[in-house]
Amino acid sequence: MEIRIAATKLMVALFILLLGSVSQTMAQETRIKWFGHAAFSITTPNGKVLLIDPWLNNPSNPEAKDGKDPLSAITRVDYILLTHGHRDHVGDAVELAKKTGAALICNPELAGNLVKLADFPQKQAETDAIMGIGGEIQIADGEVTVAMTPAVHSSSVFNPKAGANEPERAYGGNPAGFVIIIRNGPTIYHSGDTAYFKDMETIGEEYQIDLALLNIGGHFGMEPRMAAKAAQAVRTKLAVPQHFGTFPGIVPTADGFAAALKKLRIDFYEMKPGEMITFRGRQLIKK
Repeated sequence: MEIRIAATKLMVALFILLLGSVSQTMAQETRIKWFGHAAFSITTPNGKVLLIDPWLNNPSNPEAKDGKDPLSAITRVDYILLTHGHRDHVGDAVELAKKTGAALICNPELAGNLVKLADFPQKQAETDAIMGIGGEIQIADGEVTVAMTPAVHSSSVFNPKAGANEPERAYGGNPAGFVIIIRNGPTIYHSGDTAYFKDMETIGEEYQIDLALLNIGGHFGMEPRMAAKAAQAVRTKLAVPQHFGTFPGIVPTADGFAAALKKLRIDFYEMKPGEMITFRGRQLIKK
């Protein structure tokens, strides 16, 4: 009888340990979703949600088709990260900020003009998360470190008050990219809408990039072959294309990018708009 009781206690203890292990494993998962164009969400192991360049109403997003409102499905955003001020990157940031209370992460000039011209909530744009190129901040109770990196592009804010005394565009500060370092998760580089530049190698030297979200559309930013060179420069483990196929004038497919990466022996994955991938720790487990 005592042996049976001991065996039962042992089984219960092992079951509790197993549940704890499963719970811990689940808690260390980071989820990245692509909404099309340059818009991504990142959900951290602790459940914080970061939204990058949130043009959710772009024509590639399946959640924006057939009259659907892609913002209706968004119930939580903690931080909105903007690489620069162009409309296809600012996108639905103002509406999402008002809906969710998310804090803004971008340069101060862009933040100021979004408040002044686009009615971005002032309190959410005047926090310690406003930063400049070369800086790093800790957010989400220290779970996430955000570094703002250089980008070679332009940045301006559409001015709805344009007229005789107001310009059509206002200053958007310097364009940027972001390195996002997640505790118990991957390190992610979002290139914004940059051209290739040699100092991308410094990003690769300073940060251990697990996932690079690289603009490949050409015309306004990197051509696919140069985006592959950028993947090599930042030393990423995995390259995912973005900012292509959304509208006329930019590269329609990721085929050229994939071919260039193959020559460089860099892992490639093409996400579909609306798709989510999952990391457990720094390891991609689902794609």
